Amino acid sequence: MLAYQDFGISGSIKIAGVVDEESKSTKARLEAWIEARTDKDAGAFLFMLCEANLLVGRGNHRYFLTPGGYDRLEQAELGSSSSRQVFVAMWFDPQMDVVYSEGIAPAIEAAGFKPFRIDHKEHNNKFDDEIIAEIRRSRFVVADFTCRVREVDGVSSADARGGVYYEAGFAQGLGLPLIWTVRNDCISHVHFDTRQFAHIVWNDPGDLKLKLQNRILASILS
Repeated sequence: MLAYQDFGISGSIKIAGVVDEESKSTKARLEAWIEARTDKDAGAFLFMLCEANLLVGRGNHRYFLTPGGYDRLEQAELGSSSSRQVFVAMWFDPQMDVVYSEGIAPAIEAAGFKPFRIDHKEHNNKFDDEIIAEIRRSRFVVADFTCRVREVDGVSSADARGGVYYEAGFAQGLGLPLIWTVRNDCISHVHFDTRQFAHIVWNDPGDLKLKLQNRILASILS
């Protein structure tokens, strides 16, 4: 039922024979959320929800939430909105440790939340699965796009942090609030697909702490 929470679906979904743009958009979001490769995969997922008495089919490939489905949706919404965890996606390099300990973490804590970094968690599971699970458990995500910048013959290049882009994209797909941050010397190297987002551009950990805390208070707790 998290799929319905993330998509904002309160009534029905049509997964086949779509005839309008809204249905197509809903179907695409569902397939992306469950990582479906085909319509058949999406149909199997919805059938599973029907078997669990969370959905009911009403013909022509339309599915509606049951009373139990609405209860499960309400539980999911309460769980995400009440979470105090904040997932932090960033470059795990020693030079960034002070940025986290003196900038990101204290800003999150000052706003009343608990910062979480995946490399600080002990686990025996597949790393990517743990990332996905912890993002789902979080109230919002802070993604810092600071990276190593190289200068060769006067030409600047950067090693983009692919993992950070992945985690930020997944959070957006879930509909979680996302705060973008980047060190000032890296802003010109942010990928063009994400430059339109309002990044917090910081100079040092103290500067980041102040700006990030203010952004959380203004955009998350307002």
